[in-house]
Amino acid sequence: MYRLLVVDDEEIITDTLHEVLTQFMPEKLDVCKAYSSKEALVWMDRTRIDIVLTDIRMPGMSGLELSEKIRTLWPRCKVIFLTGYSEFDYAYQAIQMSGMRYVLKTEGYDKVVSSVEETLQEIEQGRRVEELIVQSTEQLLALELMAQEKYLRHLLQDSRMFGKDAGMLEGDFSQLNIGLDPHAPVTLILGRPEHPEEASYTESNRKLSTARLIWDSYLAGKTKHAGMEDKFGGLLWFLQPATVELRDSEHQLKRYLEGTLELIQEACLEELQLPVAFTVCAPCTWDAVSAQYDRLRQLQQLRTVSGLSVIWSGQAGTGETREELRISSRTEIIAAHLEAGRKEKLHEALNDTVCYILQDHWGIHQVTEAYYTLALMFLSCINRWGLQKEQIGDWSRLMRLDEHASIAESFQYLSSAADAILAARQSDEHNQATNAIERICHYIDNNLGEDLSLVRLAELNHFNPTYLSRFFKQEQGINLSDYIDECRVRRAMEMLKAEGIKIREVAAAVGYEAAHSFTRFFKKVTGMTPQEYRDTFTNY
Repeated sequence: MYRLLVVDDEEIITDTLHEVLTQFMPEKLDVCKAYSSKEALVWMDRTRIDIVLTDIRMPGMSGLELSEKIRTLWPRCKVIFLTGYSEFDYAYQAIQMSGMRYVLKTEGYDKVVSSVEETLQEIEQGRRVEELIVQSTEQLLALELMAQEKYLRHLLQDSRMFGKDAGMLEGDFSQLNIGLDPHAPVTLILGRPEHPEEASYTESNRKLSTARLIWDSYLAGKTKHAGMEDKFGGLLWFLQPATVELRDSEHQLKRYLEGTLELIQEACLEELQLPVAFTVCAPCTWDAVSAQYDRLRQLQQLRTVSGLSVIWSGQAGTGETREELRISSRTEIIAAHLEAGRKEKLHEALNDTVCYILQDHWGIHQVTEAYYTLALMFLSCINRWGLQKEQIGDWSRLMRLDEHASIAESFQYLSSAADAILAARQSDEHNQATNAIERICHYIDNNLGEDLSLVRLAELNHFNPTYLSRFFKQEQGINLSDYIDECRVRRAMEMLKAEGIKIREVAAAVGYEAAHSFTRFFKKVTGMTPQEYRDTFTNY
C-alpha cells in the first residue's frame, strides 16, 4: 500500500482533496492530510510517505522548502505541487527538480487524480526497473557474497572473541569488501521469510537471493550493510547509517528503517509472494553481536501477532551472555520449523532425527538424553507461547520417559505433541489477531473525533499499516476507511436526532473540523444534507 500526504493551509482544499483521493483507490492508497508544512514534517517523521501533494506557496515554510526536507527524509518520495497562474516563478523552480510534478489549481480535481495515478504508475515502473537491475547483478555478486557470509557466520559464532579487536576486523573487512566500520556501532536486522510448505529448496533459495537484492536496492545510499543467511533460514543484516542525519539520531534511523522495511516487505510480497517479518536491535558494539542475534531470535519467537512491521529490541546487553542449552543441530532445525509453523518439514526433520537416534550403536543413556533434549525443547515452546492444557491436552508425560511403554512409543508421543503445539499456536495467533481487530473497532467507535488514520491505528496496535488494511478487510469484509465512514454516519444520525446540538458540533464529534466538509460527506453517503436529515424528524 502506498501513502499519500495532502498539504495545504486552506482547510477546504485539504479536506476536499483528502475526501476525493480517499475514494480513489482505498485498497492501494492510504491518504493523510496536513494543514501546514510543519504538520507535514510531523507526518514524515512518523511514517514513510510515498507521494506528497502540496500547495507550492504556504505561510511559514513553502512547498518548495518542504520538498527539500522531504528529499532528506524520504529520497524516494514523489512530490506534486499545486500552483496558481500567479505563482509561475515558483512552478518553474519545481519543474527543474527531478521527480516533481505540478498541477494548476484551476485544472480541477480530475487533473489532480490523474496526476496521482500517473505518479503511482511511475513508482511501480521504477520498481520493475529495479527488479531488472537486481536480476542483472545477481550472478556478479554471488561469489563475493558467499565469502562475506562465511566470514560473518564465523563472527556471529563468538563475537566476544572475534569482535573485540577492531584492527583485525578492519583488515578482514577490507579484504572481503565488507563496507562496514569496525570502530562504529552496528544495527542487526533479522528477517524471517515465510515460505509455503510446498516450496522446493531451489525455489526458496531463489526467492531469498532476490529478496536480498531488493533489500540492497531500497537501502543503498543511506546505509552501509552486509547480510547472510542464518542456519534457521532467516536473513540477518549488519547495518550502519551512511548519512549524517541517521548517524546523529537513533530516532531518525528507527523511523527510516520502519518505513523502508515496510517497502521491502511489500516488494517481496508483490514480486515474490514471500512474506517477511523483520526484527531489529538497537545499535551495539561488534563484540556484542552474538548476544544481540540471540535476542533478535527470541523476540521473533515471542511475537504474538503476524504482520508486524518491525519489532524493536532494547539496548545491547553488557558483560557475559547467558549460557545456552547445548542442544544438537537437529533439534535446532526442528525448533525452527515449529516456530515458523512448517508442519510437513517439522515432521520430516523429526522423523529423520528419530531414525538417527534409534540406530543400533546408540546406548540407552544416549537415547534417553536425546529424548529429553527434544522434550525440553517442546516444553520450552509450550511455556514461552503460554499454551494451556485445554489447547494441547495433557503434556505432563513430556518429561516422564518411564511412563511410555517403549522408546519407540515415546518418540511417537513427541510427534503427537508437536502436532498439538503447532495447532494450538496457530489458533492462538489467529485469535489474538482477531481480538486485535475487535479492539480497533471498539477504539474507532469511541474516538470518532480523533485521528483515525491508518498510520495512527497501526501505531496504537503495533501493526504494519499495509498488513492492518489487508487483514481488517479479510476479517470484517469491508475496507477500514469504509468502516470508519459507516461509524461516523451512524453516530452523526444519532446526534442529529437530538435537539440542541448544532451541526458543527456533530461534525467535530465525528472527526470533521470543517462543517462544510462534513456536510459534503454526509450528503454523499445518505443523499441528504445534515439539515435535511434533521428536518425529516422535526417535521413530524
